[in-house]
Amino acid sequence: MATIVTAAMVLNSGTAYAAPTRYEAENSPATCNGTIDSDHAGFSGSGFCNATNAVGADLQFTVSASAAGTATLGVRFANGTTTARPANLIVNGATVQNVSYEGTGAWTTWVTKTLTATVNAGNNTIRLSPTTANGLANIDFLDFEVGGTTPPSSPPPSPPPPNNGLIGWATQGGGTTGGAGGATVTVTSLSALTTAAASTSAMIIRVQGSFSCSADVRVASNKTILGVGSGSGLNGCGLNMRDVSNVIVRNMRIGFVQAGSGNGDAIHIDHATRLWIDHNDLSSDTTHGTDFYDGLLDITHAADFVTVSWNRLHDHIKCSLVGHSDSNAAEDRGHLRVTYHHNWFAGCNSRDPRVRFGNPVHVFNNYYSNIGDYGVASTIEGGVLVEGNYFENVPDPFHLGEGSSPAGTLVARNNTFVNSGGGQTGGSVASIPYGYTAEASGGVKASVMANSGTGRITT
Repeated sequence: MATIVTAAMVLNSGTAYAAPTRYEAENSPATCNGTIDSDHAGFSGSGFCNATNAVGADLQFTVSASAAGTATLGVRFANGTTTARPANLIVNGATVQNVSYEGTGAWTTWVTKTLTATVNAGNNTIRLSPTTANGLANIDFLDFEVGGTTPPSSPPPSPPPPNNGLIGWATQGGGTTGGAGGATVTVTSLSALTTAAASTSAMIIRVQGSFSCSADVRVASNKTILGVGSGSGLNGCGLNMRDVSNVIVRNMRIGFVQAGSGNGDAIHIDHATRLWIDHNDLSSDTTHGTDFYDGLLDITHAADFVTVSWNRLHDHIKCSLVGHSDSNAAEDRGHLRVTYHHNWFAGCNSRDPRVRFGNPVHVFNNYYSNIGDYGVASTIEGGVLVEGNYFENVPDPFHLGEGSSPAGTLVARNNTFVNSGGGQTGGSVASIPYGYTAEASGGVKASVMANSGTGRITT
């Protein structure tokens, strides 16, 4: 019996994630009992199936399975009404479930319903047959996969993870505690911050005030940098974590770091391990051209075990890079493992993130809004799991390869697309070794907008 998956707890499955085969509703061998339309934005390919509004006015896909077994079906649909449009899922002529395609809020709001069914080796027919006079929802495509790893079936609806808790890659490799166990100091000047951050002792550094600067603030190992209130941080220079381990940066507002100021990044992570970047606000502007600023958050030179959570990255052209060069395989291969969750990428034109070599990089439950170029790119030997995100006004949510960099691999599941493209997937991604709760993507926009950025945690 097929199962709808809405949210999931993943507990060290130990299995790689494989990209499904995509069957577009507008292309043969799919047959649409209606019309192929293109008047509602956000679909993948050249159009979608707008079936006749009638009982039995169906859409059928013919799919090929490499072996008999349980298949995962990802049906991408839009229903701009407030009334659910139920349809029977019919596999090889046998009805296996009646599936409800709920209202998505607008005909340009596309979501993916994940189902499972038993299939035969070779060709199979997958038919969606409406059971009411309202007919089918608009159907964009079917993603089909046999034997892939999917979340456990039928979990109860899950709330978003607590916005104060550490999860993801920074829990690995011994974990990340920052300056815990050391002294707590409050600094009120740039010079005091620079001195405290460079100390060889474990320390929790409370930053009170916004400091103008033109050179990196270097942060030593075993430090927690914690902005006070909602406006404390740096203007004109960034934090630099190079050749260090066990650093936490939270609640800092950092902006307008020009490319010639130190490493040119608001936060620069270079050959560092076990870092948690949480609840910060990183920004510049998009009016000065591509190379006036560099990155907001760049992670390079075999950095590893990094979690980036609940941050707001906005108004920037090249936002977050994982791996700096295609020619750095000897150093980077086996490292650059990063989790991005519950971040708000707003007007971040590209690199949200762009990944080289890191596998798996886990991008889940982020909100992307008004992204001009692209969201996520998986390039040379990178492997990215894009899961449960909310894309709004993002023509190219994710793709393989970028510029002169060859394609990596990318698996996408359970994302919501509003006035956005469908993205490009391919290949398989290594397993996620840590436990986590993925929030249902439809609620991600609200939770991220309410809880990301500075001023949301106790300082």
